[in-house]
Amino acid sequence: MSLLNREIFWPPADELTEVAERIRTRLGDWPAAASPWRICLMTPDDHGANDLIVFTEDHGDDVERLLADNAAVLETRGSRAVLRLKGARYVLEGERSDDWLAALAAFLDCNFEPHDALVLALAWRSGDESREDAWPVDFATFPKAADLSAAPDVTFAACPERLGLYPVLPSAEWVERVLDLGVKTAQLRRKTTDSGDLQREIGRSVAAGHKHGAQLFINDHWREAIAAGAYGVHLGQEDVETADLGAIARAGLRLGLSTHGYYEMLRALHFRPSYLALGAVFPTTTKVMPTRPQGLARLARYVRLLDGRVPLVAIGGVSGEVLRDVLSTGVGSAAVVRAVTEAPDTAAAVSALQQEFAR
Repeated sequence: MSLLNREIFWPPADELTEVAERIRTRLGDWPAAASPWRICLMTPDDHGANDLIVFTEDHGDDVERLLADNAAVLETRGSRAVLRLKGARYVLEGERSDDWLAALAAFLDCNFEPHDALVLALAWRSGDESREDAWPVDFATFPKAADLSAAPDVTFAACPERLGLYPVLPSAEWVERVLDLGVKTAQLRRKTTDSGDLQREIGRSVAAGHKHGAQLFINDHWREAIAAGAYGVHLGQEDVETADLGAIARAGLRLGLSTHGYYEMLRALHFRPSYLALGAVFPTTTKVMPTRPQGLARLARYVRLLDGRVPLVAIGGVSGEVLRDVLSTGVGSAAVVRAVTEAPDTAAAVSALQQEFAR
């Protein structure tokens, strides 16, 4: 876990390095960083993809040149921090402690992506390393995601705090089969470009949801979900700027949003969704994921931060073999795919999964 055997600040900053080492020691045992980031307090002549260059005043032309060289650039002014890397832009508003740069180095060393490490660094408060559990868990200290489109004027309808077993299913036939077995939360993820097929499958699934009094969410296809009177819609991060969130809220549908780390959680919370999906917890083959698997240790931290603030769903690679470990983090719901759709006996699989929630 030691940071002392490599250059983590440029120019070398012994005092910052000592604080970063002290913070890192108190954060616990996390996997080694995939990228050995170097935080540059001024622009080095030799810079590259593993450099995060910090500016506290305008350096417009320099920023563009550095980004073209694949460096990451962090601009901070007042309470505002703007991180740019790999074509993406992350904007956060929040107070910073005196130790925030040292904390940033420590969280980068815990293998968090730079935008998530920045969230944690801004949430860090000087002296946190003296607490028994040094990890930032007080939501009041966390920054807010900024420069986002406005949240809908109408609040999204609420869903149960603990959604329980949450199968994600490919067809209306599967939805009917699973709801007939007593499952009360499910999602239709229909992969088709045939609008007629989509409307029929959604209509049939929504009817099954109404029949059983179940929480039936439709993945992505919010217009069709509204037209069919679905219980809710599940969207990815990339859909937030293109979907008409106001129309979804006014129609009374619940909204679930996917997240893949701290920054995306803050971004999602800006829109006041009905629940957050946290993933992917484990490797999954059901879809291409934009980030590495989160793992149970991160999931437990997310739950501790957000439990009671918004319903949470663990998703990604969750099987019957690991469900008990997932639920031990305190998360109130877990989404499953192959654990149901590829089970040799669907009824037995659903029963076994439900029993884990009843423990």
